[in-house]
Amino acid sequence: MKLYLKAFCLLLILAACNDSNTKQVYKPQSSGNINDLSVVIDNDLWDTSVGETIRSTIGAPLYGLPQDEPQFTLRQIPSSVFSGFVKNTRLILKIRKGIAAATKFHKDPYASPQRMVMVSGMTNQEISEQLMTNQDKIVKAFKRQEIQEKQRRTKKSLFNSTAISKQLGINIQFPSIYRLANQSDNFFWLRRDTKTGTVNLLLYTLPYTENITKEALAKRVIKVRDSIGKQYISGPVDGSYMTTEEAYTPFFGETQVANLNSFETKSIWQVKDAFMSGPFINYWIEDKTNGRYLIVEGFVYAPSVGKRDYIFELEAIIQSISIKQ
Repeated sequence: MKLYLKAFCLLLILAACNDSNTKQVYKPQSSGNINDLSVVIDNDLWDTSVGETIRSTIGAPLYGLPQDEPQFTLRQIPSSVFSGFVKNTRLILKIRKGIAAATKFHKDPYASPQRMVMVSGMTNQEISEQLMTNQDKIVKAFKRQEIQEKQRRTKKSLFNSTAISKQLGINIQFPSIYRLANQSDNFFWLRRDTKTGTVNLLLYTLPYTENITKEALAKRVIKVRDSIGKQYISGPVDGSYMTTEEAYTPFFGETQVANLNSFETKSIWQVKDAFMSGPFINYWIEDKTNGRYLIVEGFVYAPSVGKRDYIFELEAIIQSISIKQ
């Protein structure tokens, strides 16, 4: 009987140990506004070239906006107060001086979801060099995290996109606060009202062109969007319509949307013969399987207020697209 009890107790102990080893550690919910970045760095270092490098790289203005707005809102936090709920912010850039130069990426170190990047160096110069060398990777990691968070929040109340899905053969998620402003054949114009203006999304298709150069495609993007503006986006004055601002140099680049190669354009739109303008982002998605470009454009009209968050909202919507099989 004693041997039986001893064996039974041993089994209980082993089971308890096994449970403690497999049990996941609880992490609190992360917090913070979209694109708010906590920069954990001591005051004396923040006021040196290291702080300047952070502000000019990670905190650089977002291209394609009428006024300078930083891509992330930086909130400097001395390491001495980086504790408790402060550690729960969703985006963290941590700077450490006096150790080997490195840039390390961490997922959910203190809360979930969370993204932290640790940048270190023995000297100010080494830290600045790490920031400049890895700025694209750092920005991409933070932006990916915020896109996911924005999409998570959007899913709480979604627009019924069945008509778009059937017509264009895509899945797309955007907030129910949007409304259908215009629909014609393979063209959809969605918009939502803000306190000072509107946030807009256009979707349409064109036949795919083989072996077109980037330069030729860039010219075609502007030509097509201007024709779409003339046909569908009229201004407040008779005969006025949306066109591309010629005085602003567009950004052209390549990216991925719906896991497909996409041609990206960022610039400023204006209304011909009217004092109206704002930023736009435009993506030509190469849907070779269906022999077409899926064209998605977001544009914002929001006079007298910041536009970064509206453009980011449109990016999150566009990144939710998937092609139906």
